[in-house]
Amino acid sequence: MSKGRLEAFSDGVIAIIITIMALELKAPRGADWGALHPMIPVFLSYVLSYVYVGIYWNNHHHLLHAAERVDGRILWANLHLLFWLSLVPFATAWMGANRFSSLPVATYGFVLLMAGAAYFILARALAAHHGPESRLARALGSDAKGLISILLYAAALPLAFVSPWIAGAVYVGVALMWIVPDRRMENAPGQ
Repeated sequence: MSKGRLEAFSDGVIAIIITIMALELKAPRGADWGALHPMIPVFLSYVLSYVYVGIYWNNHHHLLHAAERVDGRILWANLHLLFWLSLVPFATAWMGANRFSSLPVATYGFVLLMAGAAYFILARALAAHHGPESRLARALGSDAKGLISILLYAAALPLAFVSPWIAGAVYVGVALMWIVPDRRMENAPGQ
């Protein structure tokens, strides 16, 4: 089956996720610089999540660009990814509103962990559907970067209860790993 509807639906859901996050930003009461101070954790949470959603959108685009077709298993794997991404606005708002407290930071990390695992599952489902010698499968390779990301998220979960700032630094570090789009799909040799 064609991948066009999957791409369009995913783009729409991701656009809604970003819109929900933006709507969570409330204007401060007061017209001086001091009124912005309580907004700093909320804004930092928003920036990190915006970057993450952008990374997923970008890499999802590259992944589907390399794909030729999809099947029912891939549709469900994609919905699985979108489910976890749809929780990013909630986790973002909770983390920012509670000034990076341990449980909200750990919850945010859990959502990132599950989104990372869901993306990995989607990529593997696409590679399996296209075959081991396909351009897609060759470009994905072992996906060390994806596996390292998942391991770092898992390590950050208990760290959130020791130091939420260290866990947050791990989340920022993983985002920095992915900030340059994953071009394995674009640069893969043709089939």
